[in-house]
Formats: sequence, C-alpha cells, structure tokens
Amino acid sequence: MNNLKIRFVVATRVNRVNFFTQTATGKSLSLYNFPFVELDLYELNKEGLPAVYNRSIEKAKNDPAILVFIHDDVHLCDFYWTDQMLNGLNQFDIIGVAGNKRRLPNQPSWAFIDHAGTWDASENLSGVVGHGNGYPPQVLDVFGPPAQQVKILDGVIYVCHSELLKQKKMMFDERFDFHFYDLDFCRQAEEKGVRMGTWTISLIHESKGNFKTAAWETARSRYLEKWGD
Repeated sequence: MNNLKIRFVVATRVNRVNFFTQTATGKSLSLYNFPFVELDLYELNKEGLPAVYNRSIEKAKNDPAILVFIHDDVHLCDFYWTDQMLNGLNQFDIIGVAGNKRRLPNQPSWAFIDHAGTWDASENLSGVVGHGNGYPPQVLDVFGPPAQQVKILDGVIYVCHSELLKQKKMMFDERFDFHFYDLDFCRQAEEKGVRMGTWTISLIHESKGNFKTAAWETARSRYLEKWGD
C-alpha cells in the first residue's frame, strides 16, 4: 500500500474540532487513523455539496487519489473498508452502497420510480445500508444483493479514482445544492460509459433523506429541465 492514497471529501456544518467529536464520519475517521487516509474537510460549510466536491476534484488533478465523497453522518462499521473499496474498484469505476439496476423516465431517486414515492420492485434494487445513530443500527435495510452493476447510486457515498473523473471530464453540477446532485452525477456516468456498482461496504447512515420538501421540488424541476425526464 506504499502508493495508496484514499482521500475523504466531507462537508460539515461544524468546525474541524467538533467534526471529529460530534459527527459520525469524523468519529469513524478518528478510529481508522491509517497513514494512507487523507481528509479534505470543508468545515462550517454553507455551500452545496457539488461546489465543494468539485473543488476536491480540481485539487486531485495534480495530486491523484481514490476519492471518497461521503456525507458527514456516516458510521464506517467495517475494519476492512479499505480492502472492500479496493476490491470494488477492481470491478466498477464508481462504487456506492445502494442503487438501482435500471433507470426509468422521471425517476426521482435511486429507489423510487415516481413522484408519489413508490418503491421500485426489489429485483431492481441492490445493496445493504444500516440506519440509526450508532451500532447496531436501528434498521438494516437490505435492498438487494450487492456487487451489482447499477444505473443509479445513492449519493451517501461515492468512491472512485480521481484520474477517472479527470479522464472522463466528470464534475458535479453546481445547480444542484443537495437534492438530485447524485442522480445527475449518475446520468453523466451513464452517458460517458462509466460503470457503477454497489459494494459490500458496511456503514450506518444517520439520515434517511428529505423527500418532497420545497427544496427537493425545486431541485427536481432543475433536473427535469436539464435532462427532460
């Protein structure tokens, strides 16, 4: 692992000190203090995730690494997450923990097929995610078998080589502050022939997301305006 470099890209509303003591991701990174792990932290952040993620993509053009775009409320529960990420990247270009093997017109999220929030059939879903505020999780959502190629990945975590993003000229679209940035990113990947897949990375996400809020509806309108469906 001499040349291995894994760089976590995290935006948080708290300062750096509190990040490591108050947030799930910060606590996890304090535990897994491996020498090859770096942190690109955007503390006291008020910008949208695409803006800060793009800043890290630009920096990585001169300092390549495996980039881990991750929310700040994620507990990493696997001592061997490094090996899991490397194994996943041997199979796919971009990996996450949950996704959908198909994409339908006007699909508003990786799991739902319509604006009403109807779940897609289980045979189309892939991945396992814990939800709750610590271990063990309050709920273990088993969406479907992991290690599947998918068309849409949940945005809680994306792992990929920075060189891939440079080669494919992929960036996050900053017209999306938070909602729909992940769907848009996956649409870009699909257009550019980038293979996405779910992988066996054990984590617990403290949030289940905010569906059909005013901000979500605004982002959905922008998404449909850009892509048409």
